[in-house]
Amino acid sequence: KTTFARALIRRLANDRTLEVPSPTFTLIQTYDLPRFPVAHIDLFRVSDSAELAEIGLDDLTDKTVTLIEWPERAASQLPDNRFDIALTLSPQQGSRHRSARLTGYGTCAPRAERIVAMRAFIERCGLADAERKHMQGDASTRAYERFAHGGHSYVLMNSPRRSDGPPVRDGKPYSAIAHLAEDVTPFIAMANALRARGFSAPAVLAADRAAGFLLIEDLGNEGVVAGAPPAPIEERYAAATDLLAALHAMQLPATLPVEAGVDYTLPPYDIDALLIEAELLTDWYLPMLGAPMSVTRKRDYLALWREALGPVLREPPTWVMRDYHSPNLLWLPDRKDRARVGLLDFQDAVMGAPAYD
Repeated sequence: KTTFARALIRRLANDRTLEVPSPTFTLIQTYDLPRFPVAHIDLFRVSDSAELAEIGLDDLTDKTVTLIEWPERAASQLPDNRFDIALTLSPQQGSRHRSARLTGYGTCAPRAERIVAMRAFIERCGLADAERKHMQGDASTRAYERFAHGGHSYVLMNSPRRSDGPPVRDGKPYSAIAHLAEDVTPFIAMANALRARGFSAPAVLAADRAAGFLLIEDLGNEGVVAGAPPAPIEERYAAATDLLAALHAMQLPATLPVEAGVDYTLPPYDIDALLIEAELLTDWYLPMLGAPMSVTRKRDYLALWREALGPVLREPPTWVMRDYHSPNLLWLPDRKDRARVGLLDFQDAVMGAPAYD
């Protein structure tokens, strides 16, 4: 168990030499790792679940990943949402072999099932033995990994289907009103369409649309900002601006091919979608600051937005990528002209006014 825990913590720390002592005697060992804090706990010497409070288990934040050896000593105090990992001997495969069974409980149950589906996809792609490295994700449920195999680098996008949130207007959730992508189909459609027009979107190398897995081209990690603190690089921002000008000078269709017999139609950036985003200020941000807006003021606020958006909605529509900003733009110096700017995070694209991007 400690061997497994040590390997996992070193992996999360991205440091194979990190000192990871067994917490058998200290009971708890904490690590402030780049992605999140980790607490490694050994309950072997705990005889009563009441002792858990004494070792500081209750003091851990909800952002801490907790790795517990001998979890049965915690009895009913284990969280409802968790993974259990059972390690067993397998003599027929050698004295050093262990079999591991991962079981998800609560909200972790579908995540455990997704691990199996992802492994199957990776095997179909011929990357089962590739070196894998976590990548920083975006503000969504999507997760990314970089795969190194045979001298080549690839990116795995793990994008579970978006679940509908609570209804906020006319029985529809925010995501439906704002026209946010529900699966990977819009990403495939936009990536192929952008590439067909000479832009540097990542090539989709393999896809499981139903499961939400994509293997895509790795465009690297050199951005359009650099330094500490990060600052814009003028040449790269100019190239990104030229890219938008070239894109918006084209006649762009609303319906795009995805695969044989499958098309995708970009939704319109209509008044409802624009206003539901403007209302994030009134419905979320101001209440968070303890300064909620009155009904009258909110009505006036939306009336001003409707008036301001009138001319925008009368513009001829084009592709609006919506998240066209520095975290989603990569610099590809070996390419020429508009292809020097790599594009990411365009799955929420809509048909709307060019001014937005």
